[in-house]
Amino acid sequence: MRHIKFLSLVISLSFLVAACNQKSKEDKKDSTDDFEPITNEVLESSVIYEANIRQYSPEGTFDEFTKDIPELKELGVKVIWLMPVYPISMKNRKATPDLSIEDIEDPEEKKKYLGSYYAISDYTAINPEFGSMDDFDELVKTAHDNGMYVILDWVANHTGWDHKWIEEHPEYYHKDNEGNVTDPINPDTGESWGWTDVAHLNYENDSLWTAMKDEMVYWVKEKNIDGFRADVAGNVTTEFWNYVVPKLKEEKPVFMLAESEDKDLFYEAFDMGYNWEGHHLMNEIAKGEMSVKDWDAYMAKIDTTYQKDDYLMNFITNHDENSWNGTVEERMGDASETMLAFTYALPGMPLIYSGQEYGMDKRLKFFEKDSIPKVKGKLWDVHVKLGELKNTNKTLHGAKKAASYKRLSTSNDEKVIAFERSKNGETLIYLANFTDESQEFQTSFYGRYKDYMTSEPLELKTDQIHNFKPWEYKILISE
Repeated sequence: MRHIKFLSLVISLSFLVAACNQKSKEDKKDSTDDFEPITNEVLESSVIYEANIRQYSPEGTFDEFTKDIPELKELGVKVIWLMPVYPISMKNRKATPDLSIEDIEDPEEKKKYLGSYYAISDYTAINPEFGSMDDFDELVKTAHDNGMYVILDWVANHTGWDHKWIEEHPEYYHKDNEGNVTDPINPDTGESWGWTDVAHLNYENDSLWTAMKDEMVYWVKEKNIDGFRADVAGNVTTEFWNYVVPKLKEEKPVFMLAESEDKDLFYEAFDMGYNWEGHHLMNEIAKGEMSVKDWDAYMAKIDTTYQKDDYLMNFITNHDENSWNGTVEERMGDASETMLAFTYALPGMPLIYSGQEYGMDKRLKFFEKDSIPKVKGKLWDVHVKLGELKNTNKTLHGAKKAASYKRLSTSNDEKVIAFERSKNGETLIYLANFTDESQEFQTSFYGRYKDYMTSEPLELKTDQIHNFKPWEYKILISE
């Protein structure tokens, strides 16, 4: 009888534990599902963070990144963009920009080449190097619990050569005259882009549209992600994006970022694009090869190019720039912090790329394991300060209801930039010497301000001569 009672107690406890575990899972799911969908109001004051999971930590896992999500709040981050998290094809895997893994003879040498994140073998699976799907779910939940949204890097233009569609649906791909699937071809030259580790999808096939839509909907519906960053968005037909985004929004509101400046993409599908041209201009100004005059011409150009509610992502680095064109220090030198503050002050949304917040001064390996430094220093504090301003000050609203941008004149407009952002009666001024030499100037504007970065009061008078050191900048808030 005692055995029966004991067995009954064990069974009861087992049911109780199972019920508790089930309730815990349901609570976890409910806490994620109840997270408020993304809105333009959130995006107005957002900082976006590009997370390179492979290189973010020595472990290169979701778990190690998830641990740091609460710290990203200190930087003002509201949107986390995850670089591709999917399994990477082995066939034709890149070892270097010019060599594939098949070109490497030593088996041990081969192991270190992990390939490009953008050569995807399965759109609805997780790269096992990063962890499990449960680990991914925990990342999304932690982000949501901390008031942040998660968008996935989506590669609609091509798949890896191991993707099942190669065998099951060859009609989804571009082919040469002999019927062989091709890597992506530059339409202007008819030659390969050099992306030999991927196979080019062909959007003239309507069935591909449905298949790709289903893969994207999976992440929104089943994994509760909040949108997508579209890799080489302009290489995929605008019609496809106009078709698929409403399908995603049937599930929930989503945020769409295009790796493109093509204005046609923003009419219906995308919320934000890349400020590539502005970024390249910043690099050239930092080198002394262009001036404030060139920047003014660019701002006049985009003012007439885009619709009023279009906006762009501003950045001093990203995964492409860092690995292929150089670190911030290499490209911008002493102008680095000035240009960083510039990306926050401009209309649009500022980007932080993994490692930037720590002042990373190395090019991360792209096809191999690497790791960012994680020692907080001056640049961490600068990012915290700028993030707080972006989050809290309406004058830096940068999405569909952005604060206005007004160029202010000085007596030295080719070397000194000054502009005003204003909204709802509040104003902010960005004032900087955009050269590597000291500059004297007078301003056409005046008043009492606070220097936001130093908290010191500052009075500007029209008859006052200012002398700014090389690359000196100020963010001025009306007192």
